[in-house]
Amino acid sequence: MLLGKRVALVTGPAKGMGADTTLALAREGADLALLGRDVAAIAPVAERARSLGRQVTIHQADVTDADAVDAAVVAALAAHGRIEILVNIAGGTGPLGKTFFETSPAEFDNILRTNITGCWTTMRAVAPGMIAQRYGRIVNVGGTFGLRGRAGRAAYSASKWGLRGLTKSAALELGPNDITVNCVCPGMVEGPRFEKVRGEMAERLGISAEEARVEHAREYALRRISTGADVANAVLFLASDLARQTTGQDLAVDGGWVI
Repeated sequence: MLLGKRVALVTGPAKGMGADTTLALAREGADLALLGRDVAAIAPVAERARSLGRQVTIHQADVTDADAVDAAVVAALAAHGRIEILVNIAGGTGPLGKTFFETSPAEFDNILRTNITGCWTTMRAVAPGMIAQRYGRIVNVGGTFGLRGRAGRAAYSASKWGLRGLTKSAALELGPNDITVNCVCPGMVEGPRFEKVRGEMAERLGISAEEARVEHAREYALRRISTGADVANAVLFLASDLARQTTGQDLAVDGGWVI
């Protein structure tokens, strides 16, 4: 297994690509510390990971609350002894369809806190332990709007561009301790959000939902929508020693949209 005997801390593990990634880590041998606000939502994923023979703990924290994250990491270290992998999946979408000048200060601040500060707090909390053990793999989940601007998504796009800057700076600072820091950038991913997008497209264009799927996929070189498993596979690579010489990079998982 790629991650046998490793311990991974995962934020946002409850649903969608978060659940897919969490279970992929478990299948590859990692024990897990799962962090999020809604522990009840995390519980079913934790049980599935335990059924694979993994040690799994759940820790409640809002990733934008540095004190709560620090306490959760202390608890995870007490339970597992070490944290070798951090996967930051927790995030938000921010205002949809608003120009940057229509976006309120509160909306703008909230999405930056969620998508940038929420990764900074966990990275800050695990870094001392990774430095002490001289090993670590940090994978932040960004998005393709952090690689390419998008009208109507200025706040979200700014947050994901900012996460890339944090990722690259941290990679330079932590590299001498054999700690890699990378960013996976998913495009549209199968799930409730895509179903909403294609439903709106179908209504707007007067076509069927399946025709809307085909029309949407035409934007991608591979002509298909990414799945949670596609994102999980990219995270597995960057979290493993297969990527030991890869750091500070952005890996788009988007079927070829940002080429």
